[in-house]
Amino acid sequence: MPALSTSEPSRASNPLDTLEQIVAANDWAFDRRSESEMAAEAPGKWCDYGLYFSWSHEISAMHFTCAFDLKVPERRRGALFELLALANERLWIGHFGLDGDDGMPLFRHAMLLRGTQGASTESLEDMVDIALTECERFFPAFQFVLWGGKSPAEALQAAMLDCVGEA
Repeated sequence: MPALSTSEPSRASNPLDTLEQIVAANDWAFDRRSESEMAAEAPGKWCDYGLYFSWSHEISAMHFTCAFDLKVPERRRGALFELLALANERLWIGHFGLDGDDGMPLFRHAMLLRGTQGASTESLEDMVDIALTECERFFPAFQFVLWGGKSPAEALQAAMLDCVGEA
């Protein structure tokens, strides 16, 4: 697709610098592996989530994954793929997938920042918050399919019950 402007494309500033501050402010363990990679661990209600951020300066894009601390046995992957498809229909931002190497469920999202000065603190906080919220919301459905013997549709229905109050 041809560019609409003839000026040099602007490159966004590295959002990992801001994410490092956000992660540190939450007292989460993290490792800034390089200028283009950072890993962190965020506690959740159901498990700890592995956060991975990858920045590409060349295309001004950031890829983000939030991994469940949950292994999927080979024999249950077909049912889990069906659950992922059903869950993804309910998401506005990001999507669920399954890591092909170790069978771990992941929430993924990418941000394109070409033509901007960079991602705002608020948008980065929202990105991480949305990922953690969706992982927490769907975690019971993953458990129901993997260990509870429920079909993907049953698991999703059971996990999506909106409870009022706390017990």
